[in-house]
Amino acid sequence: MQARRRGSGFTLLELMVVLVVMGVLAALAITSYSRYGFRARRADGQKLLMAIASAEERYYAQHNAYADLATIGYSTTATATSENSYYTAAVTVTTINAVTAQAFTATATPVPKGSQAKDTCAALTITDTGSKGATGSTTNGTCW
Repeated sequence: MQARRRGSGFTLLELMVVLVVMGVLAALAITSYSRYGFRARRADGQKLLMAIASAEERYYAQHNAYADLATIGYSTTATATSENSYYTAAVTVTTINAVTAQAFTATATPVPKGSQAKDTCAALTITDTGSKGATGSTTNGTCW
């Protein structure tokens, strides 16, 4: 009787295990990359809000009042678009009392059907007091 010679190469089971491991690693990498992309593009909206807040404070220092977007240098009174067009922002100016006190809230929302539309931080906000917030399924600390 001759001893059976084991052939060199991989069995089907070994190949399947390797494919499953590669699939799991690819799924983890794609998810991580997507989160990184959302976070990187979120900076576009944050930059827009910081610019609006800065312009509002400069205007307030000179005129003792907050103003709409057109008055502080943006093209329209309704919305401003971020540098890379991932977000649009609007400003709401409220009068706290009839004599002097005013406040503003600037809100940046992802462009509908844009690459940020599925971000868990649905809208970013900043107020005249410097308070930063976000709406969506994550906390402010994650979004800012």
